[in-house]
Amino acid sequence: MYSRICIFGRPGSGKSTFSNRLHHKTALPLYHLDAYFFIANWMERDYQEFLTLQQHIVDQEKWIIDGNCIKSLAMRYARADLCIYFNYPRWLCLLRMIKRVYWKNNISNDIADGCKRNVTWKLIVYMWTFEKRINQRIAKLQATYPQTRYIEVQNRNDLKKVLKLLI
Repeated sequence: MYSRICIFGRPGSGKSTFSNRLHHKTALPLYHLDAYFFIANWMERDYQEFLTLQQHIVDQEKWIIDGNCIKSLAMRYARADLCIYFNYPRWLCLLRMIKRVYWKNNISNDIADGCKRNVTWKLIVYMWTFEKRINQRIAKLQATYPQTRYIEVQNRNDLKKVLKLLI
């Protein structure tokens, strides 16, 4: 069984929903990076402080870490025994982002206190260009850490396979 699971992917791809479900099924401690990266009202925490906090989490023996911080992905990938990349289509992620903000309760435990979800142009561009920024990094991490199992989830069938593997 996997005890250190790194989950990353486009905003709106379902990472946090999946992470919460996995946490409840496995009882592995769950950490949402957005709750550490941001402080109240979407202000970014000092980056070195964020890295220190993240390192304390990664050094533990068991965890699920949900988050997109690409700059520090190697820190999580190196210690994980499983990395799951949520790479759903852009249009679906955009639709989910809008739905989450405007049609669902905007209260969440995966972000810092005082942060209210919003769909901004900056977030849309970040989501839309995510794959372009991450593909080379993923290839390099896979080559550097072949012991870490890597799974890409692009649709519901992929997600069902991952759930069968983990639960």
